[in-house]
Amino acid sequence: MLKAKNAASGSPTRRRVLIAGAGIGLTTLTACTRDAEPPEDARGPGFHGLRQAGVTTPRQATVLLLSYDLDPGLRGAAGARALKAVFAAWTDALARTTESDASRAARLTATLGIGPGLPARLGLRAPAALRELPPFTGDRLDPAGSGGDVLVQLCADSTDTTEAAGETLTRLAGDALHPRWRQDGFLPPASDGGAPRDLLGFRDGPAGLTPEECERWVWSGNATCLVVRRVHLRIEDFARLAERRQEEIVGRRRSTGGPLDGGPGNATAGSAGPGLPSGTARDAHGAPARSHVRAVDPALDGGARMLRRAYSYADSPTDQGMLFLAFMRDPALFARVQRRMAAQDELSGFMETRGSAVAYVLPGARPGRPLGADLLG
Repeated sequence: MLKAKNAASGSPTRRRVLIAGAGIGLTTLTACTRDAEPPEDARGPGFHGLRQAGVTTPRQATVLLLSYDLDPGLRGAAGARALKAVFAAWTDALARTTESDASRAARLTATLGIGPGLPARLGLRAPAALRELPPFTGDRLDPAGSGGDVLVQLCADSTDTTEAAGETLTRLAGDALHPRWRQDGFLPPASDGGAPRDLLGFRDGPAGLTPEECERWVWSGNATCLVVRRVHLRIEDFARLAERRQEEIVGRRRSTGGPLDGGPGNATAGSAGPGLPSGTARDAHGAPARSHVRAVDPALDGGARMLRRAYSYADSPTDQGMLFLAFMRDPALFARVQRRMAAQDELSGFMETRGSAVAYVLPGARPGRPLGADLLG
């Protein structure tokens, strides 16, 4: 997945040129509609709040994911103390950085989570929902570009802003955390001013969740879980298909993003993009049985939803695709959807997941209570 890149390396090359002029944008709109940010009593002003930013926050133009491993020599109480010191330093630095005028202008957010293997090494009880994802049919994962003990999502409207924040975090990690992998992604603007398109050329439907749905399906108290998947797309192979065949595979109209039975694009509640579970039973209108829309219909999971923040990535002319990010109470939901996709979704034939990670997104920081305080004491 997340091409195993040293998180301390220099800024990545600007990759938008690889897809410029292709008439394709990116999958996914996401935020809890009517109230994109948590309420003031949950978020608090600036960086501090009961919940971390970067979950329900409307997507910024770019993302930088950083994965770290705890030094192998740090275990038990000593490891917990070392990690507590790093998280305290990160909290102070992020509070200053995100609340600066430049970062506010760039809408910088930082979201911190821990991986499934970390609590056991520190002698701590893991959150119930935090566990490794099972293997999935069709995955071709790069172990060096997957997983990690600590995962950071940095989002902003400027790559310079996320890069600078990432360099600060890596420096402050010292010898306690070692960079494992990094991956950047971007959200190209819609050329026609409408809903963005994914790299396969389909519009993304209005898939935002309501605040009530976020409380039910995303937040568990003030925490949540994040699933990350780096999905390589066979863009050229898909482009060779006739448009009608593409629409049958996706289950949506290419031109409008609307259902195949003729409804308007804004009448649906789901995504036309690859591997992006969302929507309602209405998504199945006119969609073939083996279409993507059918496979990811939340009606098959009792209406359970996940909040998506997907981005595009383009690491080279031959490696482009989707950086799938989704927040949910329990990653078991993602596992169920992924199994259905492998079994019945024709779009899966044009996708290959090359990296994967899951993290427990910690409650937010409060004055005198840095990130991780509830976990590390």
